[in-house]
Amino acid sequence: MPGTLRAMSIKLIINADDFGVSSTVNQAVVTAHDEGILTSCSLMVGGDACDEAVALAKARPRLSVGLHLTLVCGKSVLPPTEIPHLVDGQRQFASNPVVAGVRYFFDPRCRAELRREIRAQFERFLATGLPCSHVDGHLHFHLHPAVFPVVAACAAAFGIRFVRLPRERLWRNLAIRRQGWPVKVGHRLVFGWLSALAIRHLRRHHLRAVDEVHGLYETGRFTEDYWLALLDRLSAAPQEVYCHPEVASPMLPAHNAQGPAELAALLSPQVKARLRQRHIQPVTYADLS
Repeated sequence: MPGTLRAMSIKLIINADDFGVSSTVNQAVVTAHDEGILTSCSLMVGGDACDEAVALAKARPRLSVGLHLTLVCGKSVLPPTEIPHLVDGQRQFASNPVVAGVRYFFDPRCRAELRREIRAQFERFLATGLPCSHVDGHLHFHLHPAVFPVVAACAAAFGIRFVRLPRERLWRNLAIRRQGWPVKVGHRLVFGWLSALAIRHLRRHHLRAVDEVHGLYETGRFTEDYWLALLDRLSAAPQEVYCHPEVASPMLPAHNAQGPAELAALLSPQVKARLRQRHIQPVTYADLS
């Protein structure tokens, strides 16, 4: 019965990170949306191909777009003269997340500049004219203890309801792929702790997060075989998968070496069929509102 299928339906946000970082990523995102299962993406407003990404998104009103806050391994929105302790002369943040994380925590000059840059990235997104469906962070740096209170306050101020918390059940991942389990355990400890710290800020500002987010343990490796195994194991609560698709280019360096394989998975007829078989409904954060 149609009513029974709707009751059994699992809502799944299918998101691509790093939209705007390069033309190869932008092309993969729109291809995965136009021809595949992608429903959502996260925009790097300081990315070299941000303007192109915005134009592509505006031509696709069904593609949901959120802010991919970038505070490490990327470019700032503010000029170096305004945030000299965060970026170099080319607006590049530190490329070592551990070193950056320590400096952001202990250096009050960094924290003051972070507040300005975070707000500037929200404002830059607002200036695009695109609705902002959610906020997440490059390498999950939005969860940093010196960053997340600012992110939560800005999200509330700009009317954004959802923030990503990378809460993922480790046992579910290890049942599919045990490779790299020591690193995965480390990620579970660090990001589980950071997500727990973030929850009180979400509650204070009346923000929301979905129950589970898939991608932490398989970043850059969300291939067709993993998709098929994961879809058979999803629980009923609304969830998100984030991935990093990219079009292969002989002329440009790859942002994600496995990006073409991740794009192929988003276009896979087998993955589409499994979504239908399991009554999994691809949705956006806006659909959950």
